Amino acid sequence: MKKIASLLLVVLVTPGCGYALAGRGSFLPEYISVVGIPQLVNNTQFFQVEQILTEKIRTEFIGRGRYTVVPDPEGADAVVTGTVTSINVQPIGFTEQQLASRYQFTLTMNVQFLDARTNLVLWANSALTFREEYELSTRSNVALEGATFLSQERSSFDRIADDVARTVATAILEAF
Repeated sequence: MKKIASLLLVVLVTPGCGYALAGRGSFLPEYISVVGIPQLVNNTQFFQVEQILTEKIRTEFIGRGRYTVVPDPEGADAVVTGTVTSINVQPIGFTEQQLASRYQFTLTMNVQFLDARTNLVLWANSALTFREEYELSTRSNVALEGATFLSQERSSFDRIADDVARTVATAILEAF
């Protein structure tokens, strides 16, 4: 009985092993509580992608619950900056009428996370790449209307933007 009581005491007194739920940890310095996320730079011909990506990354940091997110670097403990360097859309599937029906969407960006107090880069990736395939719904023998193409392209981009934001936040906060 004494052995069981001793073992129970050791288990209760010994600190935890350090495991945490994936997506909720942080290896950042404790003093970082305000993260500045200014609008990303868009070096592509695609309209408003920087606005969509910036908002998704801000939302992802806010969702982590530990950080106050501000749109400017002034007053922030750390700053996320980035540039969308390329976006490619290539047809990869065709209908019987040789109309493109499936596309590969590829986005590449340069992102860094700077500790504003020490002016050190805590995390950076100069070629962060995301790929998503999407299918366009076409009726047989009917060419796809421009409005339909744009709305489906936007839907695909929204999915990619969610993945970009989640990956960027996880990489920064969990040091992967």
